[in-house]
Amino acid sequence: MDFTLNTLRGLLAVIHDSGYSFLPVGEFFENKVPLSDKLIILRHDVDKNPANSLAAAHFESKMHIRGTYYFRIKPGSLDKGIIKDIASMGHEIGYHYEDMDLARQKVKVESRKAKGESLKSGINIEKELAEIAIKSFSDNLTKLRDIVPINTICMHGSPLSPFDSRVLWKYYDYSNFGITAEPYFDFSLEEMLYLTDTGRQWDGSEASIRDRAYVRDWGYYSDWVRPPVTGSAMAITDKGDALRKRFRFRKTDDIVRAAKSKDLPDRMLVTIHPQRWSESVPEWITELLIQNLKNPVKILVKRNRWSEHI
Repeated sequence: MDFTLNTLRGLLAVIHDSGYSFLPVGEFFENKVPLSDKLIILRHDVDKNPANSLAAAHFESKMHIRGTYYFRIKPGSLDKGIIKDIASMGHEIGYHYEDMDLARQKVKVESRKAKGESLKSGINIEKELAEIAIKSFSDNLTKLRDIVPINTICMHGSPLSPFDSRVLWKYYDYSNFGITAEPYFDFSLEEMLYLTDTGRQWDGSEASIRDRAYVRDWGYYSDWVRPPVTGSAMAITDKGDALRKRFRFRKTDDIVRAAKSKDLPDRMLVTIHPQRWSESVPEWITELLIQNLKNPVKILVKRNRWSEHI
């Protein structure tokens, strides 16, 4: 069975035994890593079910593997005890921000209270939401920093929202909040393969609205206060796109076989959603059914709405 915690444990063990070192996101940017190193930057998005993340953090720690765990501010993800436990094992904790969507929800509620009055007319709606969202971002970052240090952030996709939270950095700079890195912005993927289990499959980019690489010229971001680096997931180059297309995996066993045959690139950025990797059979079946229902909807949304607009 794919997408069990045991399968994940086996995948990481094989990659580790293949000579790869693992680093959290923040530590990669804080240290000068020799170009010859075989390296995995390991990221976990804790969208829900933080107990699964705790289980993953435990067995990673036993294998001397450390990564970054990005927690949302919402109750289904945020668990102070689990956050502290994971941090105590040497893993990094980051903020999985979704503040543009939180701002949208706030305005929607307030509009209803005001009997239908919506956003101010005649101004840039996106910019007005960003003004609300940056206050939300700052407040939520403070809440997390009251638990553990936070130095990196990563966007939560909010697939049903018409607003991508990364648009915040069109108007603001996250470095002004003491943030050193955002994986979608600060990793060049020209020589680093990005693997993500989005859609409960490793080749799920078709069903991914935002957790993917955008084929855009960097000039698209020329007026952003904090533009992404050239070659990042926000503006992947032809070289990075070719690397991504060369290594296509569907099942976890496909990656395991490639690792054993030493057919993986030396550097990878790997994203895990721990709630998708189940311990019990009922949980595994539930997650499978839910994801199989969600993927077609996400494909439809991506094709017909605002998926290309940040």
